[in-house]
Amino acid sequence: MNWDDARVFLAVCRESTLRGAARVLGVDQATVGRRITALEKSLSATLFLRTSEGYALTAVGEAALKAVEKMEHSALELERQIQGLDDRLTGTVRVSTTDSLAIDFLIPAIARLHRQHPDVRVQLDATTQILSLAKREADIAVRNTRPENPDLIARRIARWPVGLFASQAYVDAHGVPEPGSAFAGHDLVVYQPYLQGNKDMTLVSEPVARGRIVASLSSSLLVRRSIAAGIGVGEIPLYIGEKEGLVRLWPERSRPMPYDIWLVTHADLRHTARVRAVIDEIVAGFAGTGE
Repeated sequence: MNWDDARVFLAVCRESTLRGAARVLGVDQATVGRRITALEKSLSATLFLRTSEGYALTAVGEAALKAVEKMEHSALELERQIQGLDDRLTGTVRVSTTDSLAIDFLIPAIARLHRQHPDVRVQLDATTQILSLAKREADIAVRNTRPENPDLIARRIARWPVGLFASQAYVDAHGVPEPGSAFAGHDLVVYQPYLQGNKDMTLVSEPVARGRIVASLSSSLLVRRSIAAGIGVGEIPLYIGEKEGLVRLWPERSRPMPYDIWLVTHADLRHTARVRAVIDEIVAGFAGTGE
């Protein structure tokens, strides 16, 4: 099996449909179908069961998948090592981060980079999903969690305390919650993932049991914008809240765990000139915001 066939096989395994695999590979659906049929014919084996729900691996297909994943690992490792020797300030660098960090830090970093190195192009993916650097889904990630993969180089570039904030309009209309009241009589906006499986949710260590959760948001940017819009009280990093001009409530309190920002790249890519240039601008953008 050559690597081109292996890529098609992997795409069908992961997407379960020809249409999904075609979208990932950037080809048409008929081409994917022909490649899979030809591959099965060349191996004299049935790799997939065609079902109403999509393509499911046979026992032979599952065995092939393990071997093909090893091929993928080797191919990606070779690609990273070659790119790691590239000293040209040209080409594409793929960066993954959240929407909030993208707007406040990454886009200004890209602007500075473009002025200095106009031939370096940044592909920015703002998502709450963590893309795989090992699989080359991204070259650099700016995250609030440190990865465990030993092949990845992680550097903490900021540490922000997290406090309680509201808009001035909200404070004028509703006043400031009383500490110890569990937010009785107050509206709250919260980060949606914190609600999942958390029966004892708190904001800056204060239970929310007597408050009214009026909005749950899927990203930190949406939480920030909801607080600024006066929808309710919420918890965000101090640097962001102060930058937005929001009113900090209970300044003596902060969340027990600070908000850490990690810059992550693969060990094989950290010396590539264009990747290094992007890293330098991102780090410079966070300098002085809190360590």
